[in-house]
Amino acid sequence: MREPEGVLDARYSSPGTRAHDWSEAEKLLTGAELFWLATVRPDGRPHVTPLIAVWHDGALHFSTGGDERKARNLAANPQVVLTTGRNDWARGYDLTVEGAAVRVTDDGRLRELAAAWEAKYGAAWHYEVADGCFRHGPGAALVFAVRPRKVLGFGKGEPFSQTTWTWTE
Repeated sequence: MREPEGVLDARYSSPGTRAHDWSEAEKLLTGAELFWLATVRPDGRPHVTPLIAVWHDGALHFSTGGDERKARNLAANPQVVLTTGRNDWARGYDLTVEGAAVRVTDDGRLRELAAAWEAKYGAAWHYEVADGCFRHGPGAALVFAVRPRKVLGFGKGEPFSQTTWTWTE
């Protein structure tokens, strides 16, 4: 995947600020511990929930039980938004990732992701892989990958900034 160029939106940015490089945003996605996932229910109402996620090979990955609300929403509409950042007005950098959630079922790929989960979050997040799912105790979790279509970055505090990165097919 080609690295996108960031475009600064001067309407929402302090004078003299610059667009952030994608490498800066990617570093934040890699290190972020908590994300908020927004999905759409079949009746059109939104659903938002916190979860952990792993940035790996150009995509943000998350997991969920097959009978959970987010999994049922994704079965009807794979379009999602994941956000991460700080809960401060004038400090930090927030990111919003837009794309389609695609189920990962290849056991080899899932083993790579399970290793990435454990490396990032520790032994409490150790997964076995079987039958296209993460396994932890008696339960199974579906794994999804979101390749960004568009990412918005919001620099908070002076200088304020809004950078947009987009990918084309």
